[in-house]
Amino acid sequence: MARKLRPDWVLFIITLSLVIFGVVMVFSSSAVLAKADHENPNYFSFKQIVAAVLGLAIMFVVMKVDYHLYRKPAVVFTVLSSAVALLVLVFFFAKVARTHRWIQISPISFQPSELAKLALIFFLAYFLEKRKGQINDIQFTLAPVAIIVGVLALLIVKEPDLGTAIALLLTASILLFVAGLDLKWFAIPAAMSVPAFYLLVYRVPWRWERIMAFLHPDADPQKFGYQINQSLLSIGSGGILGLGYMEGKQKLFFLPQAHTDFIFAVVGEELGLIGAFAILALFVVFLWRGLRTSAKAPDMFGFYLALGITMMVCVQAFINISVVLALVPTKGIPLPFLSYGGSSFVVMLASVGILLNVSQQSS
Repeated sequence: MARKLRPDWVLFIITLSLVIFGVVMVFSSSAVLAKADHENPNYFSFKQIVAAVLGLAIMFVVMKVDYHLYRKPAVVFTVLSSAVALLVLVFFFAKVARTHRWIQISPISFQPSELAKLALIFFLAYFLEKRKGQINDIQFTLAPVAIIVGVLALLIVKEPDLGTAIALLLTASILLFVAGLDLKWFAIPAAMSVPAFYLLVYRVPWRWERIMAFLHPDADPQKFGYQINQSLLSIGSGGILGLGYMEGKQKLFFLPQAHTDFIFAVVGEELGLIGAFAILALFVVFLWRGLRTSAKAPDMFGFYLALGITMMVCVQAFINISVVLALVPTKGIPLPFLSYGGSSFVVMLASVGILLNVSQQSS
């Protein structure tokens, strides 16, 4: 029998630290831009504080809800169908930044792809527990999983948002691998990645430019290599101790998306190597406590649910930081809990609430 324990307070404190750190850095990285565009230096940071308060409130509520509720088919398939419906509905709204990523009903906007990531974790946790010992069965396991993952990924790619689709596929792959999927089945998506790369990257000029910027960042520093060069310049100028909070220079209209996808570069510039390592350390501890929660879960549903949420957060953090450090080509993926953006913030904190509830129950 599972017994009620206290939630993992280390995991809670790590999450709260990242949230506070994120709000502080959003103000630093966005104040000048907010003043120029909205005549209010607190424009972005205030909205981030609102999202943080809302997200933390939801996290506290969800933390008290028994995670076994999400095991019910009615809940799993309602969340999943809602995510698919919203991913379709988003195409009927006006484009924002030349993409169909947001459902915007002023003054509220929501990114359905954030809900899709959590919906997929619900589905996989439910389905993989039901198919225990049958993970390599094509008809009853692999085909349904491929359909669900494929529909979600294709809708997100269509927005277009290839980076989020890749993060979603990586999270699903990790869960399937841990569930015991034979390695031979990974050869199929690996083979499919070649034509996918040709159609989605090589044949799309702006994505191909990102690949060229990654391979040859100095070839055209004023065009496709501009953003990554500014990111590296921002990090490099921080040194060991950094230039000091609010003292960064690249955020002054040099580094694009400084308060969103490239906020880690601002951390490196203002707080130096020490600040950057502090962020990395927090995510490493988050990974450790998340995996620990997964391993101690009283049933396979809790195991997959905790593992999926942990991987969702950490895979996204790994990709974002790798992009900022020019270790992988540029992708539009926010840094969890730190980057500006309400949808990601709220969904991530709600997910951590579920993870904390799993941590309260052990064998």
